[in-house]
Amino acid sequence: MRFINNYFQFIFKHDNHFIIKFSTNYWELCKLGELTTRITRKNKTLESTLPLTISAQNGLVDQRTFFNKKVASHDVSGYYLLKNGDFAYNKSYSKGYPWGTIKRLDKYDMGVLSTLYIVFKPINVNSDFLASYYDSSYWYREVSMNAAEGARNHGLLNISASDFFNTELSVPSNNLEQIKISDFLLKINMLVDLQQDQLSRFISLRKSILQRTIPNKEEEVPKIRFTYFNDNWKQYKLENISNIIGGGTPSTSNPKYWNGNIDWYSPAEIGNDIYVHGSIKRITSLGLSKSSAHMLPVGTILFTSRAGIGNTAILGKEAATNQGFQSIVPNKNELDSYFIFARTSELKKYGETNGAGSTFIEVSGKQMSRMPILIPSIKEQKKIGNLISTLDNLINLYKTKIEKLKSLKKYYLQKLFI
Repeated sequence: MRFINNYFQFIFKHDNHFIIKFSTNYWELCKLGELTTRITRKNKTLESTLPLTISAQNGLVDQRTFFNKKVASHDVSGYYLLKNGDFAYNKSYSKGYPWGTIKRLDKYDMGVLSTLYIVFKPINVNSDFLASYYDSSYWYREVSMNAAEGARNHGLLNISASDFFNTELSVPSNNLEQIKISDFLLKINMLVDLQQDQLSRFISLRKSILQRTIPNKEEEVPKIRFTYFNDNWKQYKLENISNIIGGGTPSTSNPKYWNGNIDWYSPAEIGNDIYVHGSIKRITSLGLSKSSAHMLPVGTILFTSRAGIGNTAILGKEAATNQGFQSIVPNKNELDSYFIFARTSELKKYGETNGAGSTFIEVSGKQMSRMPILIPSIKEQKKIGNLISTLDNLINLYKTKIEKLKSLKKYYLQKLFI
């Protein structure tokens, strides 16, 4: 994070607000058409056969990889030919991107893009500055003002190329200031990429370790083991080493059942955190006793059994659940909580395979209790659980770092542009 400190000389505090300033030069209000030139170059000689699409998160990417299939026409000679550094505007809106997405081609030397896109390249503005500007939301207002009445046409924003190039943006008159702003934001991007790379490595390592420390169907012991553990693993049914407990919902018409001190989870709350310590809704002791909900002990694996089978979390505090769960309460000295949590993918696959239902798929407690599972001694389980827990903590650490850096970038994007 040292590079950020180097830029703090440009950040001054005034009237209890931070003002970011890279220069004393004024900014000019320009039309996009004055700063860029439109590209209508066609791929007539098939210089490229790489079909591109715009991802709001990842920029201009290979369409075949992004969609896992080719959506473009077999004949791409009529498509626009984009070269590295060209920009494209996708008028299709999506969640979080109400006015579409504008991205620069950075990943490839060239590629082809449907003529539904508006393509351009910078001529009187720093390219990195422009890319950073379109990462912000400052341009939304101008596009919304220039869009035709009715706004949408078959999922696309109804804005012509001429109106798009008439949109205005403020640009530092000094090219050096443009460079400083874009350089600052690019360095944050580099940090995000670095943390993302580390995150990917730990996720891959976790997957690899699980594959080597848990036997597959044809094995009685895993490929690698901790020292001093030599015994064969034994197969049990889940009901032999745990209790499978469902949930319930107290009557919503009786206020005496609600807003108590007992946490009461629904499936929508499960899946993001390893441990859960507090629910959105709470019930009273009376509500618990007047429903089919049960008090579950610390260490219980909450397992969603419908509306998305197989999301899990470990209870960090006693709680109850609604009927959308078949929770696993490990038998003491027979099943370790983190060890079985680490095998979520197996639980999920079994639940999805054995679930049934006409309206939605649901797996019952009886079905889950019959799940065959191969396990070692409790001591070896704890060793494996501790190892996976350490990796999960590192993974969450990097996820937190990435989110903080993205929030930092979002903050600066709102402060660095006019």
